[in-house]
Amino acid sequence: MKHKVFIDGKAGTTGLKIYDRLGCRDDIEILLIDEDKRKDNAERARLINSADIVFLCLPDAAAKEAVELCTNPDVKIIDASTAHRTNPEWDYGFPELSERHRENIRNSKRVANPGCYASGFISLVYPLVQAGVLPEEYPLTCHAVSGYSGAGNKMISAMEGADKTKEMCSPRQYALGQCHKHLPEMQQVCGLKYQPMFNPMVDDYYSGMVVTVPLISRCLAKNYTPADIHEIMSAHYAGQHFVKVMELGGAETLPDGFMAANTLADTNNMQIFVCGRDEQILLCSRFDNLGKGASGAAVQNMNIMLGIDETAGLE
Repeated sequence: MKHKVFIDGKAGTTGLKIYDRLGCRDDIEILLIDEDKRKDNAERARLINSADIVFLCLPDAAAKEAVELCTNPDVKIIDASTAHRTNPEWDYGFPELSERHRENIRNSKRVANPGCYASGFISLVYPLVQAGVLPEEYPLTCHAVSGYSGAGNKMISAMEGADKTKEMCSPRQYALGQCHKHLPEMQQVCGLKYQPMFNPMVDDYYSGMVVTVPLISRCLAKNYTPADIHEIMSAHYAGQHFVKVMELGGAETLPDGFMAANTLADTNNMQIFVCGRDEQILLCSRFDNLGKGASGAAVQNMNIMLGIDETAGLE
């Protein structure tokens, strides 16, 4: 039996990647909407209610509208927008965080797919909050660099167009007003009292991401060393297929001392690094903003919700 899937918003970067990942699978039937009916709510509603599972790859308002179009109680929805990530009625789609998260996803009909930057931050901070390492009021800072595909089709066209400026060839910081749309989920999912300071950058390459969180050990619950933090991270993610804690210090994978952000492009993998020295510990999460940060995570959540091999179509 094939599972019927509808991707509402297939023309965007996440939608196209999901379509590519599912297109070669013989257990999936993709329901397609005619190009001239993409904004026809009656046709969208028909396809949404005919599917076993629906991906919403839409702006927030349109995603909320799509949920209202769903009247079939058996339809499962994965929302890749920001619209439902802090909604308590939706399950957060990061199964590696805990067995509770995975079980919630397995039994859910409404899953909010994590944001790309948020995935990196949460992968580093959530285990330490759960282990009692980070005090409630710790002033967290997060730095991140992403490929330009994370900004969508408009940015891709600008970066790959004839009118590309010299400034576009350099890393560019943005969201300087500390109002980035991923901040609410970063705070809520990790159980933080305050939002972190967040410094995102987009650079002149297509996809891939590194999210970094520095820690000052004297400000933690006790004076942890990098080895202590590495042990906690390794225990937390033990046995996970897609999330791996790398060798302490990253020596095995960073022979030249540089951490490239595009190493895991086109995969659903995530690597966790614990670096630094006793007083200053540096945590890094490396993954593909279009993979574990978007479409890969969405397909992984779909697999779990449908009760099939979690890795199907993601290797």
